[in-house]
Amino acid sequence: MSELTRLTIAEARGKLAAKDISAVELTDAYISAIEAANPAINAYVTVTPELARTQAKASDARIAAGNAGALEGIPLGIKDLFATKGVHTQACSHILDGFKPEYESTVTQNLFNDGAVMLGKLNMDEFAMGSSNESSYYGPVKNPWKARGSNAELVPGGSSGGSAAAVAAQLCAGATATDTGGSIRQPAAFTGTVGIKPTYGRCSRWGIVAFASSLDQAGPIARDVRDAAILLKSMASVDSKDTTSVDLPVPDYEAALGQSMKGVKIGIPREYRVEGMPEEIDAAWQQGIAWLKDAGAEIVDISLPHTKYALPAYYIVAPAEASSNLARYDGVRYGLRVEGKDILDMYEKTRAAGFGKEVKRRILIGTYVLSAGYYDAYYIRAQKVRTLIKRDFELAFNAGVDAILTPATPSSAFGIADEELANDPVKMYLNDIFTVTVNMAGLPGIAVPAGLDQKGLPLGLQLIGKPFDEETLFTTAHAIEQAAGKFEAPKWW
Repeated sequence: MSELTRLTIAEARGKLAAKDISAVELTDAYISAIEAANPAINAYVTVTPELARTQAKASDARIAAGNAGALEGIPLGIKDLFATKGVHTQACSHILDGFKPEYESTVTQNLFNDGAVMLGKLNMDEFAMGSSNESSYYGPVKNPWKARGSNAELVPGGSSGGSAAAVAAQLCAGATATDTGGSIRQPAAFTGTVGIKPTYGRCSRWGIVAFASSLDQAGPIARDVRDAAILLKSMASVDSKDTTSVDLPVPDYEAALGQSMKGVKIGIPREYRVEGMPEEIDAAWQQGIAWLKDAGAEIVDISLPHTKYALPAYYIVAPAEASSNLARYDGVRYGLRVEGKDILDMYEKTRAAGFGKEVKRRILIGTYVLSAGYYDAYYIRAQKVRTLIKRDFELAFNAGVDAILTPATPSSAFGIADEELANDPVKMYLNDIFTVTVNMAGLPGIAVPAGLDQKGLPLGLQLIGKPFDEETLFTTAHAIEQAAGKFEAPKWW
């Protein structure tokens, strides 16, 4: 790790502005780091050094001319779900082989407009379906963290595992990610990084490969809370191409850091004390409560009674939307095509060869719950439960709660190819138990490191906020970060 790649975005921004370093130097340091580490970690599925150097040179020219953008010269990794013009965009799926879009996603365009440099595209669970980054066509990502005294490879979480691992291993200054049921917050918790899922509608979904359109939301993964605030400021915008994006001013999130916690009411939901939760997770939660109390916050017990129905409802709604969204991949217009004796045979063979096991499983579940005779019994009921989950949060916020503190995950990172989880998809789905409620209700949620477990692995806490009140989340997460400190993976790669 070079000293340059250790800089946070805020630190690099200061050095670039002072002309202590150049954007080209910073970019070259990251390219060298990726060349050295990626064979071991597998965070990047494609690296774009020529493009990165071209962008960095342009950044240096703008800095010299006094026209620097908010992210001028900052090298980022982009999750393979975001369309990047002329660059590999395949949602880490075989079915999109060779696809290079002729357009740029709104979120990445926003970042590039602010001067960001793209290092390459990051590995992920295929079509963002997974909690471990093991369903990628390009193989699993390795977590930069390992248990103390062990050489066993661990998952970085999913689906944004490449984003989290690249940030934790200092292979980019920050990364774009997406969250449909926990895919930003869970990998952030597993890698000792900070990840925020903004309110649904805060960032445009245009140019992001769809999984479940009413749940998907883009957000950043970064090394600390300040960097996450800087990135979200650039990523967020209203967009005429996405009618679900909301026309509200984007605040200066960085300004929220360091504000007083005095009088801020933090809700502690009793329903998140799940059966069989490891003692270390509960201890981290209690520690988080104590830190916020010390910072001046008021702690109140709350009830979110429909929490227990969130996971089953989510695993009806999300696959139903996936089944609909993924119908477009048929081998006719782009990506993989497996020839057949007629068009129907070609469809079947292409989809059978192109989709991985987890994606097929979710398409089948989704098609089943949307089919005649089951639509009312499953899908409509799940949507009703979703409304009740949203109402639980509304009642808590209306009663004066400013944010809600919960664990981010039910455990620290687990092993790659963990047989128990590989053979039981439901056990794997339980990794999302603390995060899916936030997507079902369309709320913002942030994961922030809270310490290490007995094995020396990161544990994260989650804060859930009111709609479009990411500022309170940044203020509160920063208070936790100040108390907990920052965590860096011991280098083994």
